[in-house]
Amino acid sequence: MPTWIVDFLMTRLARHSDEGLAKQLTRLIREAIVAGRFTEVSHGEQGVARLPASRELARQLHLGRNTVIQAYEQLQAEGYLETRQGAGSFVVPAFLRKPGPTAVRAQPLGLSSRGNALVSTATIPDGLSGAFAPGMPEIRQFPHHVWQNLLSRHQRSTPWPKLGYTVDGGLPALREALAEYLVLSRGVRCTPEQILIISGAQIGMELSARLLANQGEVAWVEEPGYAGAHASLQAAGMDLVAAAVDDEGLNPDSVQDTRTPRLIYTTPSHQYPLGVVMSLPRRLALLAHAARCGAWILEDDYDSEFRYSSQPLPALQGLAQDERVIYVGTMSKVMYPGLRIAYMVVPDGLIDAFRRAHARLYREPPYITQAALSDFLQQGHFARHVRRMRELYQARQHTLRSALASSSAHWLPLSSGKAGLHLMAHLPMLANELALSHAAATQGVVLRPLARNYLGQAPQKGLVLGYAGVNDHEIRHGVAILARLLQEVQHHD
Repeated sequence: MPTWIVDFLMTRLARHSDEGLAKQLTRLIREAIVAGRFTEVSHGEQGVARLPASRELARQLHLGRNTVIQAYEQLQAEGYLETRQGAGSFVVPAFLRKPGPTAVRAQPLGLSSRGNALVSTATIPDGLSGAFAPGMPEIRQFPHHVWQNLLSRHQRSTPWPKLGYTVDGGLPALREALAEYLVLSRGVRCTPEQILIISGAQIGMELSARLLANQGEVAWVEEPGYAGAHASLQAAGMDLVAAAVDDEGLNPDSVQDTRTPRLIYTTPSHQYPLGVVMSLPRRLALLAHAARCGAWILEDDYDSEFRYSSQPLPALQGLAQDERVIYVGTMSKVMYPGLRIAYMVVPDGLIDAFRRAHARLYREPPYITQAALSDFLQQGHFARHVRRMRELYQARQHTLRSALASSSAHWLPLSSGKAGLHLMAHLPMLANELALSHAAATQGVVLRPLARNYLGQAPQKGLVLGYAGVNDHEIRHGVAILARLLQEVQHHD
């Protein structure tokens, strides 16, 4: 029985109309049937939609039962309803709408110019798991039993006020644990009071843009760079300007646009998607440039836990002499994406404004999840998991390199792979990234084209190959498909 029908009728019945209640009821149900509001549901058989029993509908609408019976009988006589002995009144199947998603319009209607610009660039990524989905960690080997025990304990013991809205900027115990971790492992200079717990890194990016920049001001973004950051900054009304990435990271001298940036977005620890690590001289040069032009740096430290060849350089935030760096980190890569917990480190003078704006616009992650994560960090589970995953991901990167080297794709140039969860495979300019991607998708393999990460025309071609979330067998199988597709492309050329 569709539960919406009572509300639909109650808000439309006019008690003092010249049109009788029975006629109104007949007309309203008829209009709902003709408009296709009733959807097929299954009650042991296909294609049925039952109306409420006459006695129940009369009670809920505060009508006489005879009024409802009269309406049902009229609709049955007109061919819109049928009665089944002992079962009730049903919409005739010919009028039922098939269940499923509504059709997507070819062109969005009624959007603002900013909305149209955002939708035109904010493509929903496909291939979010499997070989070679970038950014996906190994979630099968996450210590789920430990995590579930922590969640269950807090579910049982959480005081009921903590189940309501919270506006503290995050659980104090979690902020303390994160502050200790960031100071020791990433060289971040912060206190627990400077940390804001959020539900995703992109929320932190958009919040920063909303609070620190005016509509139409300029944000420098890495070229190529993270499309999620592009969408977040555009959603806040910023004008994006590409800053080229070279072997040392984002290069301020590459920007031709003469407008002064208000924000500079960068991934210095492991640039996405090229994989380069910003050198110390470049870090210092970028900080000096931001200080000269009064720009804020938005530092996205999305997977710095996973380095394989050297100790990580200190975060930009820790190197800055002033307080013009907003640091954003996430648990999505180091734990699992569905956790939906990230964090920001905000200068002392801004943290209250950030906390207030975040509480109004986005709300905090659930208390129970924050409490469990605090225990996960403080009891050493987080550090142990990171160590295990660092060794596993390094081994999987080696498997990917070895599989490519022993295949017909051995000529494919790869990024250094000093850190992170993916490799960048460079393609010759004549190669068709999109064709390769579409062909691989039909065989269950994700080949993310590099061109998707450019604001403008891509001067190089490549594929972003994520290896962290797939085992050795899946890696080798994916490489075999990639090598065969590359051979077919070369043969066709």
